[in-house]
Amino acid sequence: MMEKNVIVILIDGGRLDYALSSPVFNKLKSASSFFSQTITYGPHTIAAMHAVFSGCYGSRTGTNSYWSTYKFRKSRYKTLTEYLHENGYHTECDIINKLILPRQGFDEFQIQEEEKDDLVSKHSELVKKMVDISKEKKFFLYLHYSKIHTTIRNEVLKVYTNYSKEYFEKKEENKKRYSKLFQDAEIYLDSIFQVITQCGFDNNSLILVMSDHGISIGEKFGERAYGAFCYDYTLRTFTYFICPNFSPKHITQQIRTIDLMPTILDYLGIPLDESYEHIDGVSLMPLVKGQKQPEMIAFTETGNPLDENKPPKEPNTKSVRTSKWKLIYNEYNNTKELYNLEKDPTETNNLINSGLEIEEFLWNELIRAQNGI
Repeated sequence: MMEKNVIVILIDGGRLDYALSSPVFNKLKSASSFFSQTITYGPHTIAAMHAVFSGCYGSRTGTNSYWSTYKFRKSRYKTLTEYLHENGYHTECDIINKLILPRQGFDEFQIQEEEKDDLVSKHSELVKKMVDISKEKKFFLYLHYSKIHTTIRNEVLKVYTNYSKEYFEKKEENKKRYSKLFQDAEIYLDSIFQVITQCGFDNNSLILVMSDHGISIGEKFGERAYGAFCYDYTLRTFTYFICPNFSPKHITQQIRTIDLMPTILDYLGIPLDESYEHIDGVSLMPLVKGQKQPEMIAFTETGNPLDENKPPKEPNTKSVRTSKWKLIYNEYNNTKELYNLEKDPTETNNLINSGLEIEEFLWNELIRAQNGI
């Protein structure tokens, strides 16, 4: 397949349920391969995005926590950006801070002034900049929409703890806050797509719109935003692939964010480099083409800070998930949770130790995943 430009737009902290009821996102859905059951590796941005760019779980790459960007094993795991750079792409990003992505393979690595930047204006100009670059070579552009994260940090993370009852008692206020933030994200996305279309990149680019994780609005006491638990309101994200060569479709089968890199490479006809470690993700192109593909188990881990001010250096909360079942292991107190996601999507009825065969199967899968097997 002829190689094309690649544009990735990340809506940091974008919730799936809000996207499903959004006119802007539904317009996007009508033009894309929309994956409505995408499971993130980490319910916080650093681990989540290193997994996206490497196609691997952080349990193998070394980047499994808030503190482990520098532990990324770059000599053993080749990133999406490196693949594209080696195949003649100009590679550029605008991100919230330098810890979010592996730096290797980028020609230009821009850091936002988080509190000041007008991202609609800034990212519109970056898209326009690609017009001249695309006359000489293909390009990869990564745009990080950070305003949901920034406001949640300032108005929730800095104000409350995970055990602040007043936060969890303000569910309507929390919903209103998040709704306004998501509406701003809709305005941003609509504006950027107008520029993409004006520049003609909708016809010659693979465009990926995604979320790294969701955000709590008070569903479970003990998690005021994200990164503490492994429940679906932060783990289920959205993925929209706009592929000019393929007809739009809604794909409900579970996928993982680690599958995004091999899918992009497969679409572009770029083979995996066998001199590096094998990846955990698989290409989703069969699903994009309307073919059948086995569903893969999704592994997630994070670090619950509990009573501490900062998350731990290593994950202490882990889960494995199918489209029907989820097993959570809270390593910090050696408890487990098992949920039937079809009958209990809000994960309120813990079925652990109730004699279900699926429990042992998922436990073995969790052990395999956390050991990098």
